[in-house]
Amino acid sequence: MSDTITMSYVVPGNDFTRAGEASSNIKSMLKKMGVKPEIVRKVAIAMYEGEINMVIHASGGTIDVIISPEEVLMILEDHGPGIEDINLAMKAGYSTAPDEIRSLGFGAGMGLPNMKKYTDELKIESKVGVGTKVTMKVKMS
Repeated sequence: MSDTITMSYVVPGNDFTRAGEASSNIKSMLKKMGVKPEIVRKVAIAMYEGEINMVIHASGGTIDVIISPEEVLMILEDHGPGIEDINLAMKAGYSTAPDEIRSLGFGAGMGLPNMKKYTDELKIESKVGVGTKVTMKVKMS
């Protein structure tokens, strides 16, 4: 793998039938490229968690993925309500998901903690009333 590959996705909000399409696509692509299974798994989990957060909390958003020989960079942006307290949101089990979302099996408060757990770098920038930008990196080695 010598070239950089860039993929962009639009994540529709409140559409659980399409939630996970972008992360599934990247997972398949990485497998076809011969990326180590443990790297594929980390990228797929982190990206899926971010994608689901966009569907649940932000009425969708965009994901840009840049695959290089060194890393997989994922940039997730939305124009949702923003995260009031990032430190609190990073605590396992903390969730602002409404009951109807929880009844679907989502909103357990593990999204951001799992994104941190399965990435080598995680940066969250959020402004209440404006939106959130999450940048995640998974190193290839």
